[in-house]
Amino acid sequence: MTRSVTLKDVAARAGVSYQTVSKVVNGQIRVSEDTRQRIWQAVRELGYRPNVTARNLRIRQSRMLGYSWRPVPPDQFNPILDKLLQSMIEATEKSGYHLLPFPCPPDHAQVEIYRELMDTGRVDGFILSSTNLNDQRIAFLLEMDFPFVAFGRANTEWDFPYVDVDGAGGVRAATGHLLNLGHRQIALLGWPEDSLTGQFRIQGYLEAMKTAGLPVDPAWIARGELSAQFGEAATRQWLDAPVSHRPTAIVALSDLMAVGAMNAIQERGLEVGRDVA
Repeated sequence: MTRSVTLKDVAARAGVSYQTVSKVVNGQIRVSEDTRQRIWQAVRELGYRPNVTARNLRIRQSRMLGYSWRPVPPDQFNPILDKLLQSMIEATEKSGYHLLPFPCPPDHAQVEIYRELMDTGRVDGFILSSTNLNDQRIAFLLEMDFPFVAFGRANTEWDFPYVDVDGAGGVRAATGHLLNLGHRQIALLGWPEDSLTGQFRIQGYLEAMKTAGLPVDPAWIARGELSAQFGEAATRQWLDAPVSHRPTAIVALSDLMAVGAMNAIQERGLEVGRDVA
């Protein structure tokens, strides 16, 4: 009968102590990158398989982080989501955790699925994206004092860990680039109105137009779901207007919206970048 590989075997192969291997495998200690790589290489070479269930029961942790996303329609792809998921998986596993992805339920059921995952002990924390203004998930997790981190803010008052980019600055620069090319009739495909992140980005567009001394036509700002369908529908509506009232350029605040806009432009026999930027 073949003897199971133990942590002591891994320690001997990696040239470190048993305690160091145990803590690294269980995500309880930070070591140098060289030491970490030696340990995990020894784990792979020896085929060591920890008893995850027993370990989790012992430390009363699942070592799982929950992440929900909005499903992409079957006829679309989202390379940004693919890259994001891959990066999160790599980051969590480096720290001894695993990612538990789950589709985002309808608004009225969001809090309940988070509550169920917490109550059943299936996750130790959450990663939130598609953050909305006064997001009910964040309000719930703050009330329950449950660990989480979010992409973007829910408002300017709640104090919680989040990561974000300078959305206003980025959109201001993009709009400024189109202005420098000579465009004056610039439309915007924006995030939903309940998105604080979307509001910051739209502010960048408005600031660029104001700096250029140009009026903003409310009809040239379309806000809706982050999908190619919405971008395509809004762009078609703009292109249906008389030529003198059509935008000559469009700023899209998501890749999927941009894809939809390009589809609408091309179906009219127009060239993206030449007829409509």
